[in-house]
Amino acid sequence: MRSLIAVLTAGVLLASPLAATAAEVATASTGPLGSPASVASSAAPAFGSPESVLHWIHAYRSRPDPGRLPAAYRAASEAGALATPDAAGIYVGFLAGVIAAQPTRADRLIAAILPFPQADSWVIVRAIAYSGHPDWKGLLARNAARLPQHAAMIEAYVNDRMPTLARLATEDDPTVWTRMRGWLRIGDAPTRPARLAVGPDVLDTLWGVYFATGDAGPIGRIVALLPWSQEQDDLERLTVGSMAKFTLVANASRDPALLALLREEVSRQPPATAAVLKDAVAAAETVDVGRVRKEALAAIRALEKNRPDSRKELTFWGHVGEGAMSLGCVAAAAVGQVALGLPCVVGGALTSAALHYFDKTN
Repeated sequence: MRSLIAVLTAGVLLASPLAATAAEVATASTGPLGSPASVASSAAPAFGSPESVLHWIHAYRSRPDPGRLPAAYRAASEAGALATPDAAGIYVGFLAGVIAAQPTRADRLIAAILPFPQADSWVIVRAIAYSGHPDWKGLLARNAARLPQHAAMIEAYVNDRMPTLARLATEDDPTVWTRMRGWLRIGDAPTRPARLAVGPDVLDTLWGVYFATGDAGPIGRIVALLPWSQEQDDLERLTVGSMAKFTLVANASRDPALLALLREEVSRQPPATAAVLKDAVAAAETVDVGRVRKEALAAIRALEKNRPDSRKELTFWGHVGEGAMSLGCVAAAAVGQVALGLPCVVGGALTSAALHYFDKTN
């Protein structure tokens, strides 16, 4: 369990020279991000504890301060929080969101972070690709020389061989006719760009974008996964859907703006999604996070019991789901840790940490 706690408590102070200073980035902000809060980076306290980076990320959308990005990401790197992609989704999503929110300053933001430890600089590459910036491919190309260890990754994104966050694989399975065409080789199979499989790390990424922007877009994509929490055949989908519901409830119970956004989403959703979302809103309003967690655990265990076939896969995803749901919000009470008081994204970050942990131990 110690490895799980290490993943959750990332972030230590690290001072390093920057290609562009944090003060320059903050001073360049105008409009909504040019508030006094966003230009006060030089006076802000250092990231002196592992929790402080995550606290800052959670509060960022109410007090945008892009000038602290370099220090925050260097602290996360120093603590090892970026070493495992499965457990670093929140950092990818958050940086992607900041880039998206300041498209005209994207080059300066990236220059302020670089140079960066090469082993962890994959986070910068993926964040640029996931940002949806109008010129994200140009951003990657312009910074490729400073990210030599990830040249292949950059080339794959630029040539659309790796999927971005814009291409989530959340749709239902192909139609019967489509499958039959594949089986019988009727006509040429349509070429489709690769789609991004939804897993715990992608949930983390979507939460990271939300914390950077406060935008409804990433929340809408998490909401779209709620029907998966009713899955009765596929344990992977059930686990991801349950994590989506759990993180929405846990975060919305502490965030009035998010709760209001979810209430508005109910009327926009198809019936199957709206039904689950209504229950999630009710649970958030009454801070009934425990019920949601218990129901998710029960569903995961029931599907495991009813599907003795594919035992290895079922056991893996069952452990992931049970681990995430049992640990609850970042406090990780199940391993005897005192509550850290962190915001429940780390409902989100926790799901990836559980995945990483159980992958190591099974």
